Amino acid sequence: MNDHVIVVGLGFGDEGKGAVVDALCANGDVSAVVRFNGGAQAAHNVIADGRHHTFSQFGSGTLAGVPTRLSRHVLVEPIALATESRELEAIGVDNPLSLMSIDTNALLTTPFHVAANRARENARGDGRHGSCGKGIGETAWYGLLAGHTKGEVVEGQEVLGYPGPAPRVGDCLNPRMLRQRLDVLAKFYEPLIGDGISVDELVMLYRAFADAVRITNDQLPEGRLVFEGAQGVLLDETYGFHPHTTWSTVVPRNARELLDGRPARVIGVTRTYQTRHGAGPLPTEDAGVLARFPEAHNGTGEFQGAWRAGHLDAELLQYAVRCCGGIDGLAVTHLDATGLQVATIEGLVELVDPVAYLSDLLGVGVEVTGAGPNRADYQVRTPVRI
Repeated sequence: MNDHVIVVGLGFGDEGKGAVVDALCANGDVSAVVRFNGGAQAAHNVIADGRHHTFSQFGSGTLAGVPTRLSRHVLVEPIALATESRELEAIGVDNPLSLMSIDTNALLTTPFHVAANRARENARGDGRHGSCGKGIGETAWYGLLAGHTKGEVVEGQEVLGYPGPAPRVGDCLNPRMLRQRLDVLAKFYEPLIGDGISVDELVMLYRAFADAVRITNDQLPEGRLVFEGAQGVLLDETYGFHPHTTWSTVVPRNARELLDGRPARVIGVTRTYQTRHGAGPLPTEDAGVLARFPEAHNGTGEFQGAWRAGHLDAELLQYAVRCCGGIDGLAVTHLDATGLQVATIEGLVELVDPVAYLSDLLGVGVEVTGAGPNRADYQVRTPVRI
């Protein structure tokens, strides 16, 4: 494959997108990985050459030496980004931040957003939405408040104060503007979270962040690009099942907008069984599936909740593909799992050959396969419809 590729998860997230992106980058012909949605809540696991990393804001091509571009559609959390950079250095990636460029218009996720997100989720009690507690929804929500005022209800949440312009990555280059926007943000959220976060300290940290990364306008890098999606289509803010959704456009729309008419292949990623992390519907949930396939890098999260599993769901897969406007190819992961079943409108049936079944079900060829956790277990194939 020599064209641009958009990688999209066809489930509730955790389909194996990171390993698929790493496999696509491993042969050296990809010039950059472009993130086109989500933020610091992403958790894409890659194991290669004896190294493991859970990618959050860095693109999953980093262990293959491929630079990352965070587009204007990504919510950027500088403190978490610095932590991730140190983790990558610890496993042998030289100067990871030199591989990163960020669009000036990307929204900033701050500790104010994180604290507010956690306060709201805790207040929901048994009605939790399954948030990761990373401030993603709060960042996106505050970004919608321009022109609104105290007491209004926006996207189901009351505006508690008087909002200002949402802080953006480019503000980190202008300390005066940054301080103004953080001061307004702090005052806005004080009724919900108190006043324990220091604006002075944040200004200092964000100035250091601006010195360490390249902040530019949203021109895409040259060469062949892989667009790495976060979360899954069944969590999409438009097409998912509310209220258990992400404040993010998971379908390929943002990537296509960034490409501005240039062609790209959309590869949908699915496991051979269904998973979900946290609250929300999982129609085929089965404790037996969960017990048979333990997760090395997924478990119960403080805010997100429990790791869950069930049988592959043919109807939900077809729905996810329709939400994407169709796909051009498939990546099928966890092919080392055995004794599988798939839920259809006729009931549960044995899933003998997942590659053949999924290719036939969705009408596209399988272009990437994964039969284990390591890069060596992944194969990029010539697109062939089975």
